[in-house]
Amino acid sequence: MELKDKKVVIIGAGKSGISAAKLLIGEDADITVYDGNAQLDTAALREKLGEGFRGQIVTGDYPKELEEKTELVIISPGVPSDLDFIERMRNKGIPIWGEVELAYRFAKGRLIAVTGTNGKTTTTALTGEIMKLYFEKVFVVGNIGTPYTDFAKEMTDESVTVAEMSSFQLESIEEFHPCVSMILNITPDHLNRHHTMEAYTDAKFNIARNQTPGEVCILNYEDERLRAEAEKLHTKIFWFSSTRVLRRGLYVSGDNIIYNDGMKEEIVINVHEMNIIGKHNYENAMAAVAAGISMKIPMDLIREALRNFVAVEHRIEYTATKHGVMYYNDSKGTNPDASIQAVRAMTRPTLLIGGGYDKGSSYEEWIAEFPGKVKTLILMGQTADKIEQTARRMGFENIVRVNSMEEAVHYCYEHSVPGDAVLLSPCCASWGMFKNYEERGEIFKTLVRALPE
Repeated sequence: MELKDKKVVIIGAGKSGISAAKLLIGEDADITVYDGNAQLDTAALREKLGEGFRGQIVTGDYPKELEEKTELVIISPGVPSDLDFIERMRNKGIPIWGEVELAYRFAKGRLIAVTGTNGKTTTTALTGEIMKLYFEKVFVVGNIGTPYTDFAKEMTDESVTVAEMSSFQLESIEEFHPCVSMILNITPDHLNRHHTMEAYTDAKFNIARNQTPGEVCILNYEDERLRAEAEKLHTKIFWFSSTRVLRRGLYVSGDNIIYNDGMKEEIVINVHEMNIIGKHNYENAMAAVAAGISMKIPMDLIREALRNFVAVEHRIEYTATKHGVMYYNDSKGTNPDASIQAVRAMTRPTLLIGGGYDKGSSYEEWIAEFPGKVKTLILMGQTADKIEQTARRMGFENIVRVNSMEEAVHYCYEHSVPGDAVLLSPCCASWGMFKNYEERGEIFKTLVRALPE
């Protein structure tokens, strides 16, 4: 699309919206940055946009006159795509692009895209490390924390981009087209936004929508939903499994990750050579290995990346040991499936800190993992009542309520004994008490490190 003189409205003035606006500077588009927060500090926002930004900033209710003039909408991931004024513009035929669609239109080179309910960040980071050992110019972008639009114009025909994609980002793609895609798993999440599992699943599968038969989609064979939906894809499927032997693909056998190319088997790595723990992380590793194989990277380099990789921040991240008690930060455990994996990874009696913003999740499957693992559940936030009622109904009684992270950490310090673990894996989003899961995790780590030795 020719953007010169186009009236482009960027909806959402957060990190993605600012990056999208900066990308458009120099394209001679008529840019408006809009945010529904009427209290937004527009002077501070204009400073973030930089001296090159000559567009307007609009806050509060979306003006009718702006709606009538808009020719292209760029929507930030955090903005629901079914808002009334967005639907009206969509019905008029006005293109509604996500920030990643905008980036893709400018980007060059080969694209590897990663999605799934859980494991995206770890897998994206590990895939990026594998690519960096073989390709000269690699970008790791997307939901991992760096907007795709930040680097789109720096990408070349020779570069490789690894992009973490959330369902919010994939809702609004049109031409977005990776040569290698992966869907790690699909379990209930963000139903307050997508409303149904069907809509959530469709958003995830958009990652492979534009792929051709010669390209690759990497899927987890142990996810029943993925096995069922795979029939609709037009790509080559590269399967991985953590529980069964595959005739072709990657799987775990004993302590080894094995690759079967259809004719012969090869040991990729012993899981104890890696610095990440838990079955879910072995799945993440296999997905990254599959990407490396699909990009024709030598296995020796893939092994090197696997051995050197350390857990990403806020994902079962070892924080400290105090009086023989190990503390782990899993603030990125923002839904039941993610927190289930964290609980399963614990090898010590665990004091578990949970609770937060209610995304409409149910907690039975999470609590069912507690026997033999969790000795005490410490709850805070909006979901505390709901989680406590569910836990007591299921027979788990050792529950403590707190009002802050500081109170939670100090309770754990006072009531744990050598040989225990303390795990922050909230099973809920952070909103309401914290700006984001990163802030929640940083506060936890700061409090833990300040505890007396």
